[in-house]
Order: sequence, then structure tokens, then C-alpha cells
Amino acid sequence: MATVIFYILGFTALAATAMCITRRNPVHAVIYLVNAFFALALIFYLLGAPLVAAWEIIIYAGAIMVLFLFIIMMLELAPTEELRGPGWLRWGPVVLLGAVLLGCTLLLVVAQPMAGTGDPAYYATPRDFGYALFERYALAVQIVSFQLLFAAVGAYYVGRVERGRR
Repeated sequence: MATVIFYILGFTALAATAMCITRRNPVHAVIYLVNAFFALALIFYLLGAPLVAAWEIIIYAGAIMVLFLFIIMMLELAPTEELRGPGWLRWGPVVLLGAVLLGCTLLLVVAQPMAGTGDPAYYATPRDFGYALFERYALAVQIVSFQLLFAAVGAYYVGRVERGRR
């Protein structure tokens, strides 16, 4: 059962990522990318890493996607042409991928593949992870935080409206 769910989630993540890459509307691309992140979070949970699954949802599907949407709105990257065709053609794929994710989530909750297995030998507690992240890799964390700061300043600089252009 877990193997079937794993392959369904893997296909869902690949399909959502492919839809993200091929969309012309950046907001639709972000929606598909969030769908892919949820599929990856369920894969992490299925593989016995619930903490990583929670971080996938909180950090990537939450914070990073909000940052992407902020940049898209600030730079006014809305598509210029109107989409033609019925609404189900535009929203059908995301609804289908969302329904697959919801079904897999319900199956994981009902089946509980990690129940009764105990903690594996490679299980890392949040304390161990925090120690490794901020003790051993403190320099890397600081470099990434500066990169995010530079990206935010750059997005502000690119998106600002000059007084003469108004």
C-alpha cells in the first residue's frame, strides 16, 4: 500500500512541476509549485520524516511561495492576454492534482504506515537538527540569509516606481 501511495505522490509531484514550468501565468505556476511541494511533503512523511514534511509545508509551501507571490505582484508580471476556453480546462489540472493529494493524505492518515515501527536508527530529533544547523553549519545559514536579504533588496530596487515615470 505504501509503495502505491509513494508512486502516486511521485507522479503527482512530477506532473505538478511540469505544469508549473509550462504555465504562462506566473500565479498559476506558483499554485502548481505549491501542489508539488505538498506532494513532496507527503513523500517525506511516508518515508518516515514527519519533521521534514512539516518544514516542507511551513517553509517552502508557506513562506517561500508568499515571497514569490509578493515579487510577482510587485513586478506586475500578470499575463497580458486573456485565456480562452471553458473554466474547467484552466482549473481542471490543479483540481485533479489537489484531489489526488487529498486522497493520498487521507490514505496515509487511515493506514498510518509508521505506526508501530518505532523510531528508526537514523531518526534525528529537532534538537539534533538545530544543533547541526546552527553549530556545524552556522556559516552556511548566515550566507543563505544574506542571499535572501540581497534578493529582497534587489526585488525592491527592480520593482520600485521612479518619481519621473509616474
